[in-house]
Amino acid sequence: MQGIGKSIMNKKSLKQFIMDKAIFLVLLMLVIVIAIINPRILRLQVLRDILMMSSTKIIMALGMMFVILTGGVDLGGGRLVGMAAVVSASMLQTADYVRRFYPDLGQIPIILPILLAVFVGTLFGMMNGLIVAKFKVPAFIATLSSMLIIYGINSIYFNMPPNNSQPIGGLRADFTYLGSGSIGFVPVIVIFAALVSIIVWFVLNKTVFGKNVYAVGGNPEAAAVSGINITKTLVGLFGVCGFLISLSGVLEAARTGGATNNYGNGYELDAIASCVVGGVSTTGGVGTVSGVIAGVIIFSFINYGLTFIGVNPYWQNIIKGVIIVSAVSFDIRKYVQKK
Repeated sequence: MQGIGKSIMNKKSLKQFIMDKAIFLVLLMLVIVIAIINPRILRLQVLRDILMMSSTKIIMALGMMFVILTGGVDLGGGRLVGMAAVVSASMLQTADYVRRFYPDLGQIPIILPILLAVFVGTLFGMMNGLIVAKFKVPAFIATLSSMLIIYGINSIYFNMPPNNSQPIGGLRADFTYLGSGSIGFVPVIVIFAALVSIIVWFVLNKTVFGKNVYAVGGNPEAAAVSGINITKTLVGLFGVCGFLISLSGVLEAARTGGATNNYGNGYELDAIASCVVGGVSTTGGVGTVSGVIAGVIIFSFINYGLTFIGVNPYWQNIIKGVIIVSAVSFDIRKYVQKK
């Protein structure tokens, strides 16, 4: 009888595991199918390229994770990537480039434009947090508004003479090295992503702020009763989100060697999907750094793989849309079952 009981428990545990990881397992199967169709995608150089592409998205998704952990979402993330890319790239062009954004600007230290870009992003993030916390505006609405504002400001800046909305190019070698350089075989941008991942893991798991983020996301009423400053926590986590998303925008400009005001368009959707696929609950309070990283890499592999095997871009959008709605549906189903 005891053996039968254990067998039933094991079956229930297996079924629960499959339910919890259903979308993750389906995507893993899709990865395997892509690899079977075209095994060249498993070449070391191709995998390295995928990892490089994933690096900025990992940083962005980790920023998005902070907001999703509270049951919210940041719809302005993609536009913030574009703003950070344009701000940093506009000040880091070579002296002999013909179409310089600032013709009379000298070769300033690389750190200054980067700090300015992430400062602006952090400021916008904190403003979102303040609106959500103080005025009780849903994060969806607050960040939708900021998305429009950020894009408008960035487009005005991008259209300033003498640039007049021309793509920004001719970036300095010390800047592009951050996005496309390597230390041995390891890309610098991958090292950045790894360092950010370690720091975020430490913040979420080993600091009071991180524990407060999970508490506010899990049960805001109980968190308030226990003495947690909800407003301070929300402003802080939205600020962290803005900082990390802006940093990913700077590195994206360095990786691609240029920038326009449309950089990052739609990136927030990939970040949200990667977080949900990686186990971050849309209802708040649940999620891990390792899960987000796995979600981003799998999602990036599928994006790259579908192009690699010649799938029409329009069909790719349909597939991505199905993945997103499926991931959220499974997440909500798990939440309902637990209740």
